[in-house]
Parts: sequence; structure tokens; C-alpha cells
Amino acid sequence: MNAPTAFPDQSKPVPPYKHTPLFPLGPDTTPYKKITTDGVRVEKVLGRDMLVVSREALRTLSEAAFGEINHFLRPGHLKQLRSILEDPEASPNDKFVALDFLKNANISAGGVLPMCQDTGTAIIMGKKGCNVITDGDDEAALSQGARDAYLRRNLRYSQVAPLSMYEEKNTANNMPAQTEIYAEGEDAYKFMFMAKGGGSANKSFLFQATPSVLTKDRLLAFLKEKILTLGTAACPPYHLAIVIGGTSAELCMKTVKLASARYLDALPTQGSPDGNAFRDVEMEQEIHKMTQSLGVGAQFGGKYFCHDVRVIRMPRHGASLPIGLGVSCSADRQVLGKITRDGVYLEELEHHPAQYLPEVEQALGGEVVKIDLNQPMKDILATLSKNPIKTRLSLTGTMIVARDAAHAKLRERLDRGEPLPDYFKNHPVYYAGPAKTPEGYASGAFGPTTAGRMDSFVDQFQAAGGSMVMVAKGNRAPAVREACKKHGGFYLGSIGGAAANLAEHCIKKVEVVEYPELGMEAIWRIEVVDFPAFIIIDDKGNDFFKELNLG
Repeated sequence: MNAPTAFPDQSKPVPPYKHTPLFPLGPDTTPYKKITTDGVRVEKVLGRDMLVVSREALRTLSEAAFGEINHFLRPGHLKQLRSILEDPEASPNDKFVALDFLKNANISAGGVLPMCQDTGTAIIMGKKGCNVITDGDDEAALSQGARDAYLRRNLRYSQVAPLSMYEEKNTANNMPAQTEIYAEGEDAYKFMFMAKGGGSANKSFLFQATPSVLTKDRLLAFLKEKILTLGTAACPPYHLAIVIGGTSAELCMKTVKLASARYLDALPTQGSPDGNAFRDVEMEQEIHKMTQSLGVGAQFGGKYFCHDVRVIRMPRHGASLPIGLGVSCSADRQVLGKITRDGVYLEELEHHPAQYLPEVEQALGGEVVKIDLNQPMKDILATLSKNPIKTRLSLTGTMIVARDAAHAKLRERLDRGEPLPDYFKNHPVYYAGPAKTPEGYASGAFGPTTAGRMDSFVDQFQAAGGSMVMVAKGNRAPAVREACKKHGGFYLGSIGGAAANLAEHCIKKVEVVEYPELGMEAIWRIEVVDFPAFIIIDDKGNDFFKELNLG
């Protein structure tokens, strides 16, 4: 029997191969600053100039990058925030949130308090030229640099290691980092560093659609439905990224992450028969207008759900249509780096954000109702009950801080037939987890976390007398609305993404109450003054986010 050979006839003619990069990026116009020239030299190897990069140069660049992106933002992002204040179509709440973000950026730029309490997972992408030599342990050197930044600065350790399927332990140094290194280019080693918080990471979605979606009306309707599911929990205004297609599901989602960081902005704006990825600028504008018409706005209603939109169209298998959706949040933390024969460089971020603040601060957000949190819980509830949803509040007094792991501990008590502790009944609960407290400060960066992760606890806790007033960020499930109506509770939304501002001006005392072994997820007691919030869900079953089709 004549079986086919594994090696085809090499004499059969085929056309010459013409390589088309999947991501044909244009020239790099990034402004860079030099970090150091140490650890970089050029040597002749087999007649070629080779760039020799030391392990310490990689470590130094990585540490500098993660220090920078937790305190400083790109000028373009800050300009977008300022433009909200100048837009007559922006809602008062859009402007209130934008102004708070600019204040937060100014505080964070002091280099002490990070801009967000969730200082993120360390993500590193490197592109190593063929004429670059290292000792081969690049992942370890880059990871060490990230670790050193988290150890030396007031940054939070958010990574937990699985000891078994159900038991975890915080690694206490924010490791491991996610490091990926590619072979690309010639005489330089190029990088993108990103600190990705849990809130925005959790708003990354892959939809395995079918090619039937690829008509304009169907695709826009599909995307509108999916964009609404993003909600506000990841601290809008967002940099929204959408990817249509992809040679695999994982490449589709990786492209979403890169696009949300504007890393792919220099792609061509049209496709070709060779199958390159491209930006659809016209669709970007169309979807951006769609997001402005949704009414969600910058967390509490308005126009600015998104700063901008990136739409990347990619080649695909004829039977597949992966569609990816993701965001970079208001803690827009990424920075480019490079190592060349001239030294080690990092993208120039904005170190003087005060220039974007308005000269005279406007009164934004409407009338403010002051709430004394040191009065009995029944009186707090009675005061809140007199005000409608959307009411802007100023909270002063004691709050209890508890999030995922602490809630699980408290639920174990109820399941054993034990009551909730009195502190959980007598005070509002703030869903949050602090960054490290700098010396001389009452608190580290301490902004709200995503409320939705605690939704499943609410009915049980309120029935037991706890969680009667909850403070966090983002929209919640209908079950929370029903629980508040049944038990007389409230959910108050705070501004996500302004953690440094809250620590600097509002949080006056922090102490551990219980479960110190949980690290940042311990139960804390905090004293606050003029802590900003809005009534989102009231005791009558009204839900602000339901009006925006997010509830």
C-alpha cells in the first residue's frame, strides 16, 4: 500500500514567502527619560555588535517602572480628565468624579500614597532583539525588580498562593509577576509594564460568537449589550478596548489588554489580504458615541462612561469569531521601557499633575447631606430613609472595613449558629482593603473595592442585623436591592479610583479589629471625616443603577 510520505515533494514550485507581521506597528513616538547607563555595554561577537545587558539593569528598570505607574499617569489621561470639567454636556456627577480624580493624581504624585489601594498584579511584556545578550534569567530579574518596588514602597500585596484547592495564603510580596518575553527586533530590548488591579481585570470578557454576527447592525447591537455588562465597578471613565477576531481565544484577550493600554495605537487603519490586525477608527468613534448615550457616566450618571474606545479587527479561523472586551480603569497604570546601547529608559509620565486642576474649584455634585455615623444604627437608617437615591452624602464617624475573606469568616459564624459581632451591627461596613500605611500617616491608600463580590452575603447578614449600611463602588445584583427592601438596608456608592485622596483627607484612624492573619483583608475599624458617598440603593427598593440598565 502506498502511504503518503510525511515529506512532500520539495521540487514542487511554491511562491516566495512574504512575511506580514500580525501587528505591524508604526514608529515609536513615546517620550522617554534615561534611568541609568549602568549595566549596558556593546561587545563584538562573531563580527557583530551585540548589546550586553546585565541582570541588574533589568531589575532596576522593572523596579523604577512599578514605582512610577503606581504614582504617576500619562499626560493624555490627565488631559481627558480636565476636558470633562470643561465640557458643558458633562453631568455634575461626571465633573465631581473627574475633579476627585485630578485631586487624587496630585496627591499620588507626591510619591507616598499610591493612586489606588489595589496596586495590582505586576505584568511585564518584553521584546528582545536578536542582537541583545543577557544571562538568560530575564524573568527572574524583572520579577525581582517588581517585587522590590512593592516591598520598598507603600504598595499593597494582593497576590495569594494556593496551598490546596481551597486554602490560600498571601505571598506578602505581591509575587508572582506575569512575565512574557518575545524575540523581536534587533538592537534593543523593549518593554511594557502594567499594574492591573482586580476591578479592571475582572471586567475582561471573551465571547465565542459566530460569523453571523459580522454585519454592522448585529455587531453594534451585540456590543451595546455587552458593554452595559461592564457596569461601574472598575472605576470609569474607562479606556475601552474591543477586539473582533483572533487566531485563538487567548490572543484575542491578550490583544484586548494591549489595546486598552493604547499599545496598539500605531497599527494601520485598514486590513489587507495578508491578514494583519488593524484599528477601525470609524467604529471606535461610533462606539464612543454609544457609550456617551448610555447615561451611565463616570460612575454616577452622565456622559463619561469612557474616555475613549479602541477597536481592533483581527484575522480569524473561518469557523470562529472570538470577541474580546476589556478596560483600563481610572488607575490607568502602564509604562513603556527600553534598553539600548545608550542606556536604560522609561516612558516620561506626568510628574506635575497639578497643572490640570482648575484654578478655582467649582461646587460640583449638588447639595450634600451630612451623616453622623457615631449615632445608633437605627438613627443612621432613619436619616438615610428621608433622602432619595442619588443624594450626595458626607459621612463622618466610625466604619467597619471587611471584604471577601472577612465576609467568609463571618458567614462561618452564622452557619455555626453564632451571632454576628456587635461591631458589624452597630456600624456601616466599608468594602475595602488598604495599601501599606506610610510613616506619619493615619492610613495608606484606601479606596472602595467592587461591591458585587459581596452580593451573596447581604440577605443573610442583614437578616442577622449586619450590613445594614454598605459602602463600596459599582452596581449590584437585584438580590441586594430586594434584601435592602426587605430588611431596611442601604447601599452607598463611593468614588472608585480616588484612594490617595480618601487617605489624605478623609480617613483619620485605622486599627485592626479581628483576623489580622488575613493581611489587607482583615477586619478594620476606621474613623472618617467628610467621606464622600451617594445613596445608590435605599430601603424602599429603589436602585440608581437599575435606572441605567445596570441593575
